[in-house]
Amino acid sequence: MELDEGFLREVGLAAMPEAQRQAFLEYAQEELEVRVGEVIAEGMTEEKMQEFEAAQTDEETEKWLNENKPNYKEMVEKTIEELKEEISRNKEKILA
Repeated sequence: MELDEGFLREVGLAAMPEAQRQAFLEYAQEELEVRVGEVIAEGMTEEKMQEFEAAQTDEETEKWLNENKPNYKEMVEKTIEELKEEISRNKEKILA
């Protein structure tokens, strides 16, 4: 899940000055990763968290998620949509 120029257009920030775009995309990416992590971690035991953190590759992580959080893709999509809505609602403040 990589945020890009298309993301900025979707949330109404296409007019963001070029000098601010990369920093904002990095901020939004970090925020998204934190939120997705919180959603995935919700309800997990310490043991399951350790298993998840032990995954070394994208393939291992995906396998673990498929086995332990089979609806994680929907969870991620919902989290992305929530972030988009939040940014869209605040686009005037962000551009100011």
